[in-house]
Amino acid sequence: MKAPFLLFTACFALASTALAQDETPVTGPGLPAPAATHERLDRIVERYESLVLYSSPARLASFENRAPRRWPDASRTRVAELGAKARALKDDLLALEDVQASADAIVLGHLLDELIMDDRFDTGRIPFTGDWGFHAEPVFAAVSLRLKTVAEAEAWIARLNDLPRYFSQNTQNMRRGLHTGWVSHTDPLGTVIEQVSEQATRSIEESDFWRPLENLPDTIDPAEKARLQDRGRLAVGRAISAYATLQTFLEEEYAPAARTEPGIRAVPEGLEFYREALRHHTAGAGYSAEEIHALGVSEVERIRAEMQAIIEELHYPGTFDEFLHFLRTDPEFYARTPQDLLEKAALISKRLDAILPAYFGTLPRLTYGVVPVPASIAPGYTTGRYSGGDANKGIPGNYLVNTYALDQRPLYELPALSAHEAVPGHHLQIALAQELENVPSFRRAYYATAFGEGWGLYAETLAGEAGIYQTPYERFGALSYEMWRACRLVADTGMHLYGWSREEAETCFEENSALSPLNIKTEVTRYIGWPGQATAYKI
Repeated sequence: MKAPFLLFTACFALASTALAQDETPVTGPGLPAPAATHERLDRIVERYESLVLYSSPARLASFENRAPRRWPDASRTRVAELGAKARALKDDLLALEDVQASADAIVLGHLLDELIMDDRFDTGRIPFTGDWGFHAEPVFAAVSLRLKTVAEAEAWIARLNDLPRYFSQNTQNMRRGLHTGWVSHTDPLGTVIEQVSEQATRSIEESDFWRPLENLPDTIDPAEKARLQDRGRLAVGRAISAYATLQTFLEEEYAPAARTEPGIRAVPEGLEFYREALRHHTAGAGYSAEEIHALGVSEVERIRAEMQAIIEELHYPGTFDEFLHFLRTDPEFYARTPQDLLEKAALISKRLDAILPAYFGTLPRLTYGVVPVPASIAPGYTTGRYSGGDANKGIPGNYLVNTYALDQRPLYELPALSAHEAVPGHHLQIALAQELENVPSFRRAYYATAFGEGWGLYAETLAGEAGIYQTPYERFGALSYEMWRACRLVADTGMHLYGWSREEAETCFEENSALSPLNIKTEVTRYIGWPGQATAYKI
């Protein structure tokens, strides 16, 4: 799973793209738009990309080939300003009528709609999803950071000093949510409080934010290094204090008002928001929430029959439920140490690397690593995820594997997980997109949920075709992962459209997949906190 969507203001980075149109009607397939239209399109693209740089300190810093010194402006004023600018750009885009079907046009329109939706529904009032949010953004920045110069170290210190301002803005947004009835459900909130507490209770030397400063390179003068580390300790201390302040707010002020119904339908305009979120995550494919639910139910039936065939192939004497219990509890299916799990994931990833030339004529230059999910967020985090890199800066992509609670991370699922998150899944897809030429920069950063997650699911199927699943248990694990995606359609729509309880949503996974209990709990928490995203995998 790769996670970009401005569902909540500070959660995900902005992407960008363009729309082409033609002022003069032209008939015939494939005919180019007149030069005047392209010039107008280019101006819209330039305005949009300026807007992206204006709204994202990290992107602006990358554009200027320097390290970022601030976090985004998460204020309601800034979000409203971005929404107004996006509406103006969308109007200008729609005025170019002859290139609406071009890739640039479709993607730019999609991204502008994203900013407009963020403003329209004031989604910053719930600035987290459970396993991601403004509070997790600094942690991920820290664990992937390697400071090489004095300027980079000073920028990181400045960024840490900016953290209290960033958290304060998000707290103001959440207070507005308290006053307007737009509040988180108790389960994603509980996960977030645990993650925040983990940072708030660490010493400076134990903090994720200190490690980049602790490991400054020897190329920096010792006296300068000591100066930077002295300033860095103060900045890390301020960051820890910001987490402590946030924890107090979440526990004492926010949690008592958290909603008890998991579906977003429980908040004002919740159903309207949910239908818009579905349209966003399914790339406007045209499916209603009711149709998506029905598709999920039919896919559960189809996949269940294929899983039953493997049980019969194994001559297992018990029932389907007994077979699931066997898979969830037999020690032979679980790694014994975190290092063992990482090594097995790395070996599978290398086997997947080896099949790529047989299937793909173009491979990315960027490589990827296999790394653990940061320990400070692992308990409430998904079982695996991909984090993109940057070939120009020498930063690899990362396939993150959750090594927390090893008895909940079955090895029979690991090949499918690796195919989805690494190659030929997210790494291959995203790294190739980053290396596209002759397209606007936003096209290289754009991530469409339905395509990206659909590609990940396709990659799991391709791995099966290539012989990566070596045992019936691994083939069953791959089907269990596909069942996971089918049940997502059922559970997401069940909660957010039909008002299901959390327990009702979990039933599909418990009865039809071999997913571990912890994984089911973590995933349903994510679906509660991120309405609509889970439906994209099969659309």
